[in-house]
Amino acid sequence: MTLYIFRRILNIIPTLLIATFLAWFIIDIAPGDFASQFAQDQRDPNREQRIRESMGLDQPMVIRYVYWLRNVFRGDLGQSLESKNSVTPIILPRMQNSLLLALPATILAYLIAIPLGIYSALHKYSWADRFLTVFSLIGIAIPSFFMGLIVVALLVQWFQSTGWFLLPVGGMTSNNYSSLSPVGKFFDVLWHLIAPLFIVTFASLAGISRFMRGQMLEEINQDYVRTARAKGLPERKVNYKHAFRNAIIVIVATIGGILPDVLGGAGLIEYVTRWPGLTPKLLEASASQDVYVLMAILTILTFLLVIGNLISDIALAVIDPRIRYS
Repeated sequence: MTLYIFRRILNIIPTLLIATFLAWFIIDIAPGDFASQFAQDQRDPNREQRIRESMGLDQPMVIRYVYWLRNVFRGDLGQSLESKNSVTPIILPRMQNSLLLALPATILAYLIAIPLGIYSALHKYSWADRFLTVFSLIGIAIPSFFMGLIVVALLVQWFQSTGWFLLPVGGMTSNNYSSLSPVGKFFDVLWHLIAPLFIVTFASLAGISRFMRGQMLEEINQDYVRTARAKGLPERKVNYKHAFRNAIIVIVATIGGILPDVLGGAGLIEYVTRWPGLTPKLLEASASQDVYVLMAILTILTFLLVIGNLISDIALAVIDPRIRYS
């Protein structure tokens, strides 16, 4: 196992090199660049070229990538073309905000969805199973951003009807946030977190519970489960020690994609609810073609994906004794 982990860690380097080069190549072949946005001044036709030269955008793509990669190995993610500030202090608060939203939502989704999926599988075709099935299908069918728009519309309608804010409809803090006490600031952020947290949790909950139900149903119909029942083992032990342990293996295998999802935030939910997370910044950088901000975000997400896959493999070896890495 130790040798396997060491080899996987060594594989991170070429994986990141290939992934970042492909990302840089795709960004570079997109029409225009950051300097082309200033080409509207007809009085000075050379302005765009001077801006491109001052930013180093006139260099060949490979040269610019090598310079960027050299700075990354030195711990420098580059300088934003738009704000002229270092990329790290720009994206770090955004990453923290995304983490604040997506990490609790992910934990809640799994803590709720797995028991619901198990219960639904063990009570197949009961009224509870049918209700959970309808609930899951609705959650899967409705896009998360549309669910966010529905929640925002309901909250606005509530305010118009009662004159009282049940929950904030956008943002992370109130207007008087700076004047609040530390405890007041904590509860103010928590109050703003409730609505997007509910939306993100609901969006993830439906798919996970449905998937867990299918895996559990598949396992409880296997021969080894029928054999365990035939031996007289208690039903609870058969379901949870045997069937559940094998059903959860597929769930554990998806851990690799959780880390970038957690740090990447809740996608368009952040945009709909105006939560200042990583996704809105990624969209802003894409629109302005701020290559260094884009590359910093994509590199971090790629690194987390590789680390997540490694954690997933280790967790599978711990849960499933049949898996051995040598």
